[in-house]
Amino acid sequence: MIRTEVLIIGGGPAGAACAKRLRELGEDCLILDKQAFPRTKPCAGWVTPQVFQYLQVDPKGYPHSLTHFDSFQVAIKGIRFRLPTHQFAIRRVEFDAWLLELAGTEPIQHRATRINQTDKGFVVDEAFQGRYIVGAGGTHCPVRRQFFPEHTEKKHRGLILAKEAEFPYPAINRRCHLWFFQDGLPGYAWYVPKAGGYLNIGIGASAHGLRRKNRTLNDYWEKHLAQMNHLGLIDPPKLSPQGYSYYLRQKEPGPQSGRVLLVGDSLGLATRDMGEGIGPAIQSGIMAAEAIHHQASLDTRSIARLSFPSLVGWRR
Repeated sequence: MIRTEVLIIGGGPAGAACAKRLRELGEDCLILDKQAFPRTKPCAGWVTPQVFQYLQVDPKGYPHSLTHFDSFQVAIKGIRFRLPTHQFAIRRVEFDAWLLELAGTEPIQHRATRINQTDKGFVVDEAFQGRYIVGAGGTHCPVRRQFFPEHTEKKHRGLILAKEAEFPYPAINRRCHLWFFQDGLPGYAWYVPKAGGYLNIGIGASAHGLRRKNRTLNDYWEKHLAQMNHLGLIDPPKLSPQGYSYYLRQKEPGPQSGRVLLVGDSLGLATRDMGEGIGPAIQSGIMAAEAIHHQASLDTRSIARLSFPSLVGWRR
């Protein structure tokens, strides 16, 4: 049996940020993740300057692919405009592994399936024990499923289904393009060129909205490819897009129950307008670490619900 103070289930940005802050505070922790790192993670990958501030890192010191955008090309129901901004795009395969290195911890590859609560804390699969347990395993986090079943019931209208592909491609247009509610899509689509010759394209839509329209995400995916081809942005290669889901920020039930805490996508903190999840995940992970260290309650209400104010506000 491996024993630690804090067991973190999930090694993505929320779990890694939590581990980093715990170690800075002198707390012992261990991350379990079902996958080995570095690992491929579908994600448009944009991050705000605040993300680097939370991590106390200068963006100039980030050692991997980092694309800076001083504006987005936005279309809302066909109305186009340029939005000045100050944003970055990363590749998750690089960023997540780097963040774990920054945290000074190497996750143990293990799929958590059985979590037992005892008088001494929590035991995962009779192999790992911690006084606290942090659920950082994303939308399908086993910690959330077991200890916070009411979260799923209350968040169904905030469920987003997404489909995207990231691949080597000589981007014709170096600007980030966003389309909101195009052709009736209950969500938005994107074109994000990244450093190193990579391109990320995708769509995200409300599961509730798709049901109301009796449409599927695949219907809009094909339209998105056709539109980008028509605009001369890509000549679509043969792609193998990945699908995933996450929850937009809702009026959530509490993120903590005793010594069980939820962070990141397991709590459902993605912003309501842009579906931005990396910043809220990192911020909540840090907050959870500080709550554990100070034996205080985790309160995530200060985490921003919208991205657009920071997109404009961080313009320099």
